[in-house]
Amino acid sequence: MKKLLFLLLISVLEISFVSAQNAKNTNKEATKMDVFASKTGVIIKYIDYKLPNLKLTYGIAETKIRKLYSGQDVGYFYQISKKNEYGTKTASIAYEDLIEVLKAIQSLKEASESDKALNPYYLENKFVTDDGFQVGYYVSKGKLKWYLVLEKYGSGNTVFIYNFSTIETAFNEAKTKIESLKN
Repeated sequence: MKKLLFLLLISVLEISFVSAQNAKNTNKEATKMDVFASKTGVIIKYIDYKLPNLKLTYGIAETKIRKLYSGQDVGYFYQISKKNEYGTKTASIAYEDLIEVLKAIQSLKEASESDKALNPYYLENKFVTDDGFQVGYYVSKGKLKWYLVLEKYGSGNTVFIYNFSTIETAFNEAKTKIESLKN
């Protein structure tokens, strides 16, 4: 009888553990890059093209264009990576999202000065892609700070940019590089 109870207890614990793992694994949604690179039955190949580092308020982030082949399909992703004490956080921005981010950056730039003039206690304005990448700014105590959130989940994902022109230049360089690779 004790053996039966012991086996039953072990079975219940095992089922609970497997269910918890499955729930944990489904919390993270697949990004556009994950979907593109996870096709089965085809050859997956990528080529990286280095871009200038992105100057941050504290340190630098590495940037590059990743040209990804998945069978006959080709995808382009702008990647921004920042190392921290817990590992490396990376944003992979699909080309079509990069175009939308560039439009959003211009809108945010236009709104930033009037938002700063409001002199709020705290104000935040941002754009978020489908994959969870964010670009935006906040105004606090009369100061305007630009930031990027590289990954949707986890901690240590946010990097702060010293000035707006750094963001504008980096994203325009990425667009130009991708367009040169497409030709």
